[in-house]
Amino acid sequence: MRASAGLRARTLAAGLLVLALAACALPGERPPAPIAPATSSAAAPGSLPPASGSLAPGAAAPGVAGAAAAPSGPLAAARPPGGRGRPAPIADRRIDLDGRCAQAEEDGFREDASLLVRDNEVRSLAWQLWVGRKGSCRFDHADFRQTRSAPHIELLARDGSGCKLMVWQDPRRITLAHAGCQKRCSGGIYDQAWPVMFDPKSGACARTDR
Repeated sequence: MRASAGLRARTLAAGLLVLALAACALPGERPPAPIAPATSSAAAPGSLPPASGSLAPGAAAPGVAGAAAAPSGPLAAARPPGGRGRPAPIADRRIDLDGRCAQAEEDGFREDASLLVRDNEVRSLAWQLWVGRKGSCRFDHADFRQTRSAPHIELLARDGSGCKLMVWQDPRRITLAHAGCQKRCSGGIYDQAWPVMFDPKSGACARTDR
């Protein structure tokens, strides 16, 4: 059985940040390299100030404060306490999985997901989750086309809605997540539609308490 709702929320906090960042990237386009922070706030002697409307090195664009310094795409871990340091991108690992995760929690959250991946190519996918009797979400492979295979997998909805599925692997689990898929959920439960995690060795539901 999955961990309690509170533990699940803490475990997946980084994953939700990932979705917000990844949703901004264009399908099939690699994330831009992080901008190196300026070494000094003072201008060099004889240098000119930045032109109006331009950004100084290391500065974030208006409305996306802090995003320029963070790599987009799935992240290996949450940002350390206090905001110091950067999360490292998840390594580009070959993904091979014949996964099936079906489980339920005491709070009414249920999920049933199957995912077949061979050498980072998704061969089949069926994923449905429920939040009590409030509503559910459903994702079927036939409704998506794969647009990226490395460093993580991305699939984009064929209906033009912008709904995106992402698959990535870290040493302990393979995660299947979504972004911008509100239209595939009912009952207004999208904010509670957690990613599903598979054990990379057994293909069963991964433990989230370690």
